[in-house]
Amino acid sequence: MKQVFLVIGGLYGMLSVIFGALGSHALKKVLPIEKLDSFEIGVRYQMYHAIVLLFIGMFFNVTTLLEKLMGWFFVLGVFCFSFSIYALTFAEKFGYSKSFLGPITPIGGFFMIMGWFLLIVNVMRK
Repeated sequence: MKQVFLVIGGLYGMLSVIFGALGSHALKKVLPIEKLDSFEIGVRYQMYHAIVLLFIGMFFNVTTLLEKLMGWFFVLGVFCFSFSIYALTFAEKFGYSKSFLGPITPIGGFFMIMGWFLLIVNVMRK
């Protein structure tokens, strides 16, 4: 399980650098500033949590249920939060409905909060 979180953390980190470069260069020409700001928030939170996943993979055994839940909350939180923001950024541009995406972002935020809560619990247990 450690390796899964290390790989996903590395993947999220790599993608956040790619998306960050895309946002700072190519997207400036096609998106308004408020959409770019939202996109940047998604990238920033993705990178923060990629680092946390690497931390989990390096410093936890990831054998207990609480440790596994901690990692999966971060994985799902980033996916729901950041990737829904990316989709919302382009919803109008590509003409698809964004109504179903709106609730996904706060669900992702909740998962990330739960990941942080379980990180605290797991650290206190050691």
